[in-house]
Amino acid sequence: MAAAHRPLVHRSGPLRSTAGDPVHSPGPLDRLAGRETGQAPRAARADHFQPTKLTSTFPALLAHPDVDEVCELRDPFGIMAFHGGNLERTTDVIAREVATRTGASLYAVIQHAPLREHVPSITIRPEHSTMLQQFLDHVDTVIAVHGYGRETQFWNVLLGGRNRELANHLAEHLRAALPDAFGVIDDLDDIPRGLRGLHEANPVNLPSGTGVQLELPPTIRWNKEARNWSDHEGTPRAPQVSTLIDALVDAVDAWTAPHGARRSISQLTPPGESCRR
Repeated sequence: MAAAHRPLVHRSGPLRSTAGDPVHSPGPLDRLAGRETGQAPRAARADHFQPTKLTSTFPALLAHPDVDEVCELRDPFGIMAFHGGNLERTTDVIAREVATRTGASLYAVIQHAPLREHVPSITIRPEHSTMLQQFLDHVDTVIAVHGYGRETQFWNVLLGGRNRELANHLAEHLRAALPDAFGVIDDLDDIPRGLRGLHEANPVNLPSGTGVQLELPPTIRWNKEARNWSDHEGTPRAPQVSTLIDALVDAVDAWTAPHGARRSISQLTPPGESCRR
């Protein structure tokens, strides 16, 4: 049983608080969205739900000229963002900074605009990528950073994957740090089945210690002032993205460092050994 957490934050029809009471005046959710109606930003909704192309294979995606595959080997704890760049926006930025600041290894697949091709996680296989194979051989535990959007779950951070101890650990740090607008869900029964990240072929579960599939809603990745995705196409960083990154850095350091010692957030780890292609 997961630790007690904030209720799921559902958004359909009139805005309601996490306790289920109607909200009649602008509150934290409205200010974050930049509107007084309680709806998530229109641009974020429209952009997130625009159709994406389902490419045939992972190798085909990696061969595309508008795709970068990134792999840096450092500590045996790893951070992944294989739906990064223009697909699940801001996820690769979060993954890279958390990896750099904690000394974690990094694997990312970054699509550059206008490309938006979605390869299902369970078809992203190490036999199709030398760099992914090297990354998985090097790490023992991972966090895979994803973005998602469902009309009734625009405010919930979801923690799936098979490493439930790590999921609970991350949830504690995120609940303590994130604005109350966001729900943090680590009970698998409360996570939509398709977002639980439990399939054995999912890259998040391939290391020996498996990992956590971190699903981030559009509202945490959106910069309301700039009306665009945070850290995307020159957009400045949104405050809640900074808060999220800081919380993840603290959580990873607390998980990996001996005796709970944490490195200073100003201490940046130099790039690790790049994987061979």
